[in-house]
Order: sequence, then C-alpha cells, then structure tokens
Amino acid sequence: MQQQFELFPEKPRRFSVMDLNSYLRALLEGDETLQDIWVNGEISNLSLPKSGHIYFTLKDSQAAVRCVMWRSQVTRLTSLPQDGMAVEVHGSISVYEASGQYQLYADTIRPAGEGYLYQEFLRLKASLEAEGLFDPSRKRQLPVLPSVIGIVTSPTGAAIRDILNTIGRRYPLAEVVLAPAAVQGEAAAPEIAAGIRQLNQQVHPDVIIIGRGGGSLEDLWAFNEELVARAVAASDAPVISAVGHETDFTISDFAADLRAPTPTAAAELATPDQQELRGLLLERRQAAAQAITDEIEELRWQVTQSGHRLERISPQAAVRSGQQSLDELIRRADRALDHQLQLGRAKLEGARQQLDALNPTGVLSRGYAIVTRGGIPVLRTDEVTSGDEIKIQVTDGAFGAEVIDKGDKNE
Repeated sequence: MQQQFELFPEKPRRFSVMDLNSYLRALLEGDETLQDIWVNGEISNLSLPKSGHIYFTLKDSQAAVRCVMWRSQVTRLTSLPQDGMAVEVHGSISVYEASGQYQLYADTIRPAGEGYLYQEFLRLKASLEAEGLFDPSRKRQLPVLPSVIGIVTSPTGAAIRDILNTIGRRYPLAEVVLAPAAVQGEAAAPEIAAGIRQLNQQVHPDVIIIGRGGGSLEDLWAFNEELVARAVAASDAPVISAVGHETDFTISDFAADLRAPTPTAAAELATPDQQELRGLLLERRQAAAQAITDEIEELRWQVTQSGHRLERISPQAAVRSGQQSLDELIRRADRALDHQLQLGRAKLEGARQQLDALNPTGVLSRGYAIVTRGGIPVLRTDEVTSGDEIKIQVTDGAFGAEVIDKGDKNE
C-alpha cells in the first residue's frame, strides 16, 4: 500500500500568551452553561481589600476554584461571608487574562442548603398571594393607644428584651402579655401559631407582635411555614411581624398587618411615645383652654347683644320712652303756660294802664272833681239850676254843695 503524503501540511496556529488567554476567555464566556451556574463549596483564603471587592477560594475535599465578587455585587449581600462557611455561589466562569487563571465571578452568595428553602419560600409565597392572603385590603390599622400588647416569641431571646425595653421606655401604660414559643426548630411553627390563637381567645390584645432576632434562612424558617402565615391572617388583633434584620423577609411579613424591620422597631410601631403624648396633651390642654375662653367671650358678647335687643323690645324701654315723651310734653306745656301767663300779664298790665287812664280818681288826682246831682254825674251846666244840691268828689273824698249861680257856658 502506497503511503500518501500531503504536499503542504497545515502548520499549527501560533498564539502569544495573551492571545491564548483571550481565546480561552472567549470560549468560556461563550458557553451558556458556564455563564449561569451554582457552585457548592467552603470558603477559604477570604480577602476583603479596601476596594470593596471580595476575593476567596471555593473548595471541597478534592478541588478548589478561585472566586471574585465585585463591589457592586457585594453591597447587595445581607452579610459578608467568612472563612470556613459552607456556601452556594452563583456566577459565571471566565479567565483572568493577566495570570491565565480561570475564575468564578460571583454575583450571589448564600449559605449552603438555602437553595431549596428559597425555592420553597417562593412557591408558598406565590400560592398564598394568589389566594389573597396578602391583599392590602385585608390590612388593619394599628390602635393609637393600645391597652394590651400580645407578644409571641422566645422568652429567653434578645427579641423579648428589646421589645419590653422599648415598650417600657415609650408607653409603660400598656399591659404586655407574652405567649412563649420556640422560634427555631421543628416545634417553632406550631408553637407560634398556637400562641397567636391563645392570645386572641384568652387575652384579646389590641395588637400582637411576633418575631425573633436575625439568623440564616434556616433559622428563620418557622416564620415561612404556612401554618404560621394562616394563623397571622386569621388573628382577630392586628399583627406586627418583626423577624430577623431589616433585609430579612418572611412569609409572616406578607401575611401580617404590618412588617417591622426589627423587634425593636415593632415595639416602636405598636406604641406611642410618651414624650410626644405629653407634648400633644399639653397642646390639646392649651387649645382647649383657649377654646373655652373664646367660647366664654363669644357667649358674653351674645348675652350683651341679646340684652341690647331685649332692651329695645322690652315694655320697660317703651315706658322709659313714654316717660321721656311725657317729660318733654310737660316741659313744652310749662313753657307754653309760662308764655301764656306772660302774655296775660302783659295784657293785664295794658288793661290796668288803660283803666288807670280812664279811672276818674286818676283825673281827680290831677285837680279835677266829679259833680253829681242825685247820684247822676253833671256833665253840662244846663243840667243844674240855682239852688240845686250837688255833690262834689275830689281826690281824697267828697262834700256837698249848692248851686248858687250858673255862669256862662263859656266861662
């Protein structure tokens, strides 16, 4: 058999180191599987430089892979990872060209085992939400001044101490009733649900706080149980859910009437601040006093106005007006009478003067005399004859006389 030879065999492709690393990077980043993967392992060689990025090695019993998480992704973590922590890391595979080392570029880090729990969380949340258990219309307002506050939590945990301290500082008038329950483990969910029911049936609180301090998803899982969610939704009293830290969310948070980021915040939401109440009470007292003063002044003004109106329509006012009119008439009558008297006096004086002018005695006082014969005045000489007896009246009296001689009329 004749052996065949290629005349121009193909030469192998030559790469620089950088070209090779770039080529490998392109291959890895072009693989869809390697761009969306979860890798389980234990963290080691953790480095937290000032840049804010995280560098670590993810290893198991047989192998290791270098990992990096950029600062923009680190800020989304609820807590920073630690050496020796068993985790699940999500990200993509690429090559760091400068060193030729492939790495896992992480965007999510969570404790190992949370993957299944998180999926269960999402499934139950979607189911209860579709049922309407989280409907905003079901949410109730919290009482402004609660008399009794029920609490469902561990009697030995930090949460109960924080809640009691906060209530004692803000609103010590409230009575606090604790329904002790485990908040972690298999017995936790039934005890939490039973505590909510017992408070509603036996205590009838104005508001109920359920919760605990922070922890992993597994630690908080009791508050993700359907049993607890339905007990929260069925509560007669409004419920505040305060589970974990501010970044932790549970099914109970969605079922409750209000979610608090921490147990301390729940106690603050459930109670008014006594200092604010004192200030408000003082303001209300001052406002009430001012309102009473204003009302009294208004009533006084109304009474005064009513008095004026009553005076205007009162018979007494008419009597007074009549009295004033009568007084005026009397004054006018007096003036008229005085005028009439003055006129009368003037007329009388005139008549007197006329009478004086005509009074014979007045004539006599001027040297004249009145001669009468038989009581009849003698006015002419021919009314007497010689020898007639006559009476002559002068100013101071009268005397008798006899006519002796009658002279001429012209004498």
